Amino acid sequence: MNEHDPGEVSLQARNVSFDWSQTPLHWMPEEPIASHTVSALNLLLPEGERWFCATYAEALPLIADAKLREDVLGFIGQESMHAETHNVVLHDYLDAHDIDPRPFAAHAEYLMRKVLGPRPALSARAQKQQLVERIALIGAIEHMTAFLGDYALNSRWDEFGGDAVMIDLFRWHGAEEVEHRNVAHDVAMYFGVGYFRRNISMLFAFLAFLVLMLRGTRFIVRQDPALKDRGYIALWWAWMSAMRRGSLPSLARMTKGVARYLKPSYSPENEGSTAQAVAYLATSPAARAALT
Repeated sequence: MNEHDPGEVSLQARNVSFDWSQTPLHWMPEEPIASHTVSALNLLLPEGERWFCATYAEALPLIADAKLREDVLGFIGQESMHAETHNVVLHDYLDAHDIDPRPFAAHAEYLMRKVLGPRPALSARAQKQQLVERIALIGAIEHMTAFLGDYALNSRWDEFGGDAVMIDLFRWHGAEEVEHRNVAHDVAMYFGVGYFRRNISMLFAFLAFLVLMLRGTRFIVRQDPALKDRGYIALWWAWMSAMRRGSLPSLARMTKGVARYLKPSYSPENEGSTAQAVAYLATSPAARAALT
């Protein structure tokens, strides 16, 4: 730990709110595809974060370690706030720009609650096994949110004329992902998720993330009257162009992030900086307003 590292922090939910009345649909004016790609996260995050919370609430009675229980409760508090905050974006931002989020949000709900949800019809032993599979998947996803949170904190969105409110939303969220980046891995280790299962979960999570983000981006593009519709291949190449310009994280950066998780020596501590996350949360307009 260096002199600037605050060490272990107590996880707390911040009751933030954002005013979307002045945020344009192309919140990076010259980067409409990058704008829609980042905005597409709002289509996935409400149900995804609720799934995290529900899974950990199910696991909590099985955790005897007092410190881990405390961390899980802090994690649930933060992720619950993330879910509700991004849910507001669906209506106060996307709806306000005549982008109807409901069809995609309904698909996300089905995926998280039915496909990936608990299976009460299974035997008790099978239910426990399925819970561990969900915990392994959350561990992989939370690794991705940690390195994407670090990207958001260090992104060049300001240089692209990005809207300050949207940037603050994703930097606040990203900072909290970095802040609690150890929890999901610690929970996975506690429940005996081994190296093989961990890696299979990551490969599935990363591929699913790319597919869902591609679908979510096209979902918004098709409803944007300022853009012509484009197929998935054309949209993929538009992503590559945005990545080269720096308005989106590069595929190489994301692939390297995934590769770090596959190492036997993997540690969440190597993803981002707690000091930077805490420093941003101390200056974030939304986080500061939540203190008053």
